[in-house]
Amino acid sequence: MKKHNFSAGPCILPQEVFKEASQAVLDYNDSGLSIIEISHRSKDFVDIMEEARSLALELLGLEGKGYKALFLQGGASTQFLMAAYNLLQSKAGYINTGSWSDKAIKEAKFFGEVVEIASSKDANYNYIPKGYEIPTDIDYLHCTSNNTIFGTQIKDIPVTNVPLVCDMSSDIFSRELDYSKFSLIYAGAQKNMGPAGTTLVVVKEDILGKIKRQIPSMLDYQVHISKGSMFNTPPVFAVYTSMLTLRWLKKLGGIAAIEELNEKKAKLIYSEIDLNPLFKGFAAKEDRSHMNATFTLVNEDLKETFETMCKEGGINGVNGHRSVGGYRASMYNAMTMNSVAALVDIMGDLERKA
Repeated sequence: MKKHNFSAGPCILPQEVFKEASQAVLDYNDSGLSIIEISHRSKDFVDIMEEARSLALELLGLEGKGYKALFLQGGASTQFLMAAYNLLQSKAGYINTGSWSDKAIKEAKFFGEVVEIASSKDANYNYIPKGYEIPTDIDYLHCTSNNTIFGTQIKDIPVTNVPLVCDMSSDIFSRELDYSKFSLIYAGAQKNMGPAGTTLVVVKEDILGKIKRQIPSMLDYQVHISKGSMFNTPPVFAVYTSMLTLRWLKKLGGIAAIEELNEKKAKLIYSEIDLNPLFKGFAAKEDRSHMNATFTLVNEDLKETFETMCKEGGINGVNGHRSVGGYRASMYNAMTMNSVAALVDIMGDLERKA
């Protein structure tokens, strides 16, 4: 039985991407070589890297606007460090909405003063802070657009006159935004783009080169830009699979088309959470994520029954993070309505049997 994969990451990917990627592992483009053994300096892979970077900018609406796309390594966790290394001269502002922004704050403190502009830690991060003031004397403002653990998502992008940096690891390419409001975006591939192993960075060039410290080559955005994202051996398969996923998204109709589908999936599961008396949502309703729905059982005595029903129904990866408990349904771009409906049907069956 093909399982319905609600895992928070590594991600579900489109079936056509799996098929094309698996064929390329055996023989890429009738070359007689596998995609995982071709030279990263070959024309075949250089073309893949260029297409992946170009598609990222095209889909985000940032072509010709002074941005560069990079596919790097080290995950978003390295970007917590790298963003501050390249941008923090004296003071930076951070909005703390969960575990990942909390870790980003920790790394940034190596390079200067960090001001926590706003935080939802007081309520275990179950909401997005609002009504805060942004200082004008900070080098940049950092936010996390979607919080996988707690199931919250920023709906209104902060308005600021300083560079806006955003960790979009779990909702990149999932909804229409004015991405030109951001000076730096980073996102681990393993949620909406591809397998773990590469990280997309989209950076506006004019914010770079302004700090006084020297930056090690591997952590310098300008070095990676100058080398076409090929300064060191890139993660070939992860970049290739991400390129296939971006191709799939473009063919589907781009971000506008996938946002429509994502809204329908979110509406379906949140309706069940709100109408079914056996379940309770974790995140504040106005801040609910369209990528990660977090919820708990009202009666923990039903835990074993519900989890057995999920297992029998082919539902995989719905256990919540230990910080929240309960359950988490991650509905990334490639998740189908049928899979969400399968989970909702089980939730409804539990109510009928209880």
